[in-house]
Amino acid sequence: MNYTITALLGGLGLLMWIVSNISQMKNDISRININLNKIANQVGVPNTINDEIKNLILEGKKVEAIKKYRIITGIGLKEAKEYIDSLNK
Repeated sequence: MNYTITALLGGLGLLMWIVSNISQMKNDISRININLNKIANQVGVPNTINDEIKNLILEGKKVEAIKKYRIITGIGLKEAKEYIDSLNK
């Protein structure tokens, strides 16, 4: 009985550690994407992402545009929706 409880607590601790690391990695990727976009803007790399997103918005596929932007940038749903709404104006 004690071994079962110990194993469950150990497994729970391991799961929490994994979830924490995944969350940290998502935040790191988001920061890297922001920095990369700033560098790309300074160098003059054309932003084809906005063109694709704008085309989806014009086709009336706002939800798909939000999904695509979230996948590309790694940001949260709220931030992606706000960005898509700002492009829609």
